[in-house]
Amino acid sequence: MDPTAPAPDNRGGRAEDRPLTAEERAEYERLRKSASVRHRRLRYGAASVLLLLALLLSPVAVLSAWLHNTISDQDRYVQTVAPLAENPAVQGAVTDKLTNRIVSNIDVKAITEALQRALQQADAPPLIVEKSEALEGPLKGAISSAVRSVVSKLVTSEQFETVWTEANKRAQAAVEKVLTGEGSSAVQASGDTVVLNIGTLTDELKQRLVDAGFEKASAIPEVDKQIPLLQTEKLNKAQDAMRLLNVVGVWLPILVLVLAALAIWAAPAHRVWLLATAIGLFVMMLVLLVALAVARRIYLDSVPPATLPPDAAAAVYDTLVRFLRQSTRTLLVLSVITGLAAYLYGPGRGARFVRKAATRATGATGRSLERIGLRTGLTGHWLQEHRKWTTGLVIGAGALVLLLWNYPTPGVVALVFGIVVVLLFVLGVLAAAPGDAGRHGAGGDGPKHGPGVSTG
Repeated sequence: MDPTAPAPDNRGGRAEDRPLTAEERAEYERLRKSASVRHRRLRYGAASVLLLLALLLSPVAVLSAWLHNTISDQDRYVQTVAPLAENPAVQGAVTDKLTNRIVSNIDVKAITEALQRALQQADAPPLIVEKSEALEGPLKGAISSAVRSVVSKLVTSEQFETVWTEANKRAQAAVEKVLTGEGSSAVQASGDTVVLNIGTLTDELKQRLVDAGFEKASAIPEVDKQIPLLQTEKLNKAQDAMRLLNVVGVWLPILVLVLAALAIWAAPAHRVWLLATAIGLFVMMLVLLVALAVARRIYLDSVPPATLPPDAAAAVYDTLVRFLRQSTRTLLVLSVITGLAAYLYGPGRGARFVRKAATRATGATGRSLERIGLRTGLTGHWLQEHRKWTTGLVIGAGALVLLLWNYPTPGVVALVFGIVVVLLFVLGVLAAAPGDAGRHGAGGDGPKHGPGVSTG
C-alpha cells in the first residue's frame, strides 16, 4: 500500500475526488476571504505609505528643482533676473542709490567756500559774501537733480539692460565656480578662501607693454597670480550644500514621481488611488503657494526701507520666485486635469453622463460623415475595435510631451490637454464612420476595402 496515497473517506472514495461538503465549502470560502482581506489591507498599507511619502516630498522636490535650475543653469538665472532691469521700482531704487553715491563724493561745501573767497577777492558787498553760504543747500539740490536726470536716462535705457544681463551672467558663473570648485573662472575657491585669479590679466598686461615699446616688460618676473578676496569657514559648508543640491534637485522630483507611480500600482483600486494622488498633489501645491505668500510677507518686513524701498523689495521677491510659482501652478493645473480624467473613467453618475454625451456626439458626427459619403472603412472598424488602446496611446503621448517639455507652464499643460481631447474626439468620429464596408468587411461579409477614408 502506498503510504503517500490519499486516505479514503468514510464512503470508500479518495478525499480529493469527492465534492466538498457544505461545512467544508463554507470554511474554504471563509479562509479565502480572510486571506484576500489581509492581502488587500497589506496593499492598501503599502500604497498609503508610498503616497504619503510622495506627497510630503513633493513641495521639497519642486523647491529643490527650482533652486538647482536657477543656480546651475545660466540661461534660467538670466531669465529670472532680467525683468528687474525693466521694473520701474527697481530702476528708481538703483537711480537713487547711484545718485546719492555720486553726490556724496562732491564736496558742495568746498564749492560754496571757494565761491565765498572769490566774492571777497572781487570786493563784493559783505552782505552778498555772507549770504553766499546759504547757497550750499540749493546748490546740492541742483547738483542732485542734474545727476539724477543723467542717471535716470542711463538706468532706463537699453544699454542698462544689456549691462545688467552681462553682469548677472558673470556673477552667476563666478558663484557657480566658487560653490562647485570646478571649471575655470577669474573667481575661484581655494580651501576656505575665495581668490581672484589674475594670471590671464598679468600675461595680457605684459604683452601689451611689449607691444607699446617697453621691451623689458617681457623680463618681469612671475608674481603671485591669486589675490585673496574672502576667507570664511562656511565656504566648505556652502560647497557641500551645493553638491547636495545638485543631487537632490535632479533626483528628488524623479523619486517623488516613482513613489506616486508605485503607490497607484500597489493599490487594489488604481483609478481611485490616481484620483487620491491628484487631490493630494493639489493640496500640497496650495500649501506651497501659501508658504510663498507668507515668506514674501516675512521678507518685506525684514528689509529696511533705507536699504530697499518696499515696492522695489516686493518687485525683487516676486521676480525671483516667479518661476517657482509658475511650476507650482503648473502642477496645480496638472493635478486638476489628472483628477478629472480619473473621475470620468469611474462609475459615478456624472462620469457616465459625460461619457454617454461624448459617445453620442462622436456617433452623430460620424453618421453625418457617412451621409455625405465620407466613410473610414476598415480603418474606422479597427479604431472601433481598439478604442482602449488608441485612447491610452494618445493620453500617454500627451503625458510624455509634458515630461520632455522644459519648464512647462500652465498654458502648455492646458494646450496639451486640449490637443489630447481633440485627438480623442477625432478618433471617436473616425471610429463611428466606417460605413457598411467597415462594419462587414472584417467578418468576410460585403466588399473588401483597404484601410483609409472611402468616398464611395
